Amino acid sequence: MDGKVNLEPILEELDAASALEELEQVTRTLRDTLAIDHIVYHWVDSAGDQYGCTTYPQPWVDRYLLQNYHRIDPVILGCFQRFHPVDWKRLDWSGKVARAFLKDAMEHGIGNQGYSIPIRGPNGQFALFTVNHTCDDTVWSDFTSTYSRDLILIAHYFNRKALEFEANRQPEFSRTLSPREVDAMTLLALGYNRAQVAHSLSISEHTLRVYIESARFKLGALNTTHAIATAMSRGLIVV
Repeated sequence: MDGKVNLEPILEELDAASALEELEQVTRTLRDTLAIDHIVYHWVDSAGDQYGCTTYPQPWVDRYLLQNYHRIDPVILGCFQRFHPVDWKRLDWSGKVARAFLKDAMEHGIGNQGYSIPIRGPNGQFALFTVNHTCDDTVWSDFTSTYSRDLILIAHYFNRKALEFEANRQPEFSRTLSPREVDAMTLLALGYNRAQVAHSLSISEHTLRVYIESARFKLGALNTTHAIATAMSRGLIVV
């Protein structure tokens, strides 16, 4: 975190992005450029569909969704009530539930420091851009002071691009899954593990992972579980 780095290339990369996959890459590039643990961008569009780009560990994303942590997450609750950036240390972590949530998050690889920027779109969209790291309060204070303006700008660039993607969507929205993607998602929905799915389809687990990631990007899903639920809700797979 020594010395301020030039983030102009990140803005240029964001400007050039034309798909969710490219926003995913930007989150990783930004994380590495800033030398921090994680970057998260999550938004809800006017149709109620959720999209996200995150470098959080997949087990934590899965657990967060399974436990419906959004209902108790002090960051989510705090940002819904604010229009300005929020340092996590300024939120209320005093309750037993909040402390247990933070402990669980840190055990899953989430840093003890966070800085979240809430953003609201023109038609009911709500977005949250977060940087996360593990360090002491002094180091984090210096980091946020140095980069706060840049992060706000980048957050709004992300949001602008998300709105562009939404504008380009068909009203009913459906980027059709390929037959192999349908097969893979259907077997996963039926409870098969990845090894069983790969065996059933006579493909390698690496190839299966390509199909799953492709389907996830097409569906704008945060993880595989979210992708399966979205595909089922849109009638793309039937189980």
